[in-house]
Amino acid sequence: MTAWIIQTISDLGYVGIFLVMLAESIFPPIPSELIIPFAGFAAANGELNFFGVLAAATIGAVVGMLPWYFAGRIFGLERLRAMSDRFGRVMTLNAEEIDIAVLAFHRFGPIIVLFGRLMPLIRTLISIPAGLARMPLVVFILASTTGALIWNTILTLAGYLLHEHYHLVETVLDPLSYIVLALVVVIYLYRFITWRPSKQAD
Repeated sequence: MTAWIIQTISDLGYVGIFLVMLAESIFPPIPSELIIPFAGFAAANGELNFFGVLAAATIGAVVGMLPWYFAGRIFGLERLRAMSDRFGRVMTLNAEEIDIAVLAFHRFGPIIVLFGRLMPLIRTLISIPAGLARMPLVVFILASTTGALIWNTILTLAGYLLHEHYHLVETVLDPLSYIVLALVVVIYLYRFITWRPSKQAD
């Protein structure tokens, strides 16, 4: 995967960055921690423009989040609540908890999306509840763009400053991805074991 990412950016420049970041937003296993630092390294070498890298990476990331957002919006909250009555233990949510989560999104949605963009794995998944809660598309795009721009700036600067040692960024941040994944699995298992149906399902 590393060779493919480097080759794509080397051959296609900003278009390559856009396409790889688009894929990263749709398929979480593709690591932005490698994509953007390499682009920052290319900018340091004068092959790309620093701000051009930021623009291509951020636009690609935001466009890549839209399919998940629309998937949540099309699927719909009522359908999800109905499924929670039948498959609640697998989903680890009941209808009441879904309502609480949606209420939180209505109140703090932009902040949740913005900070979610800074977290491995979460940066992709956060688009689904945003769609389910029917967060206004403009608000979703603004929050997503802000979060993606912050994250891409950090990674681009790291690659720019580290030059040919840009791969060290992935070495440092990669364990964080596994920690987040392990935390998600632990929380899921706990919720699976302790799940209870909502009172309205009784």
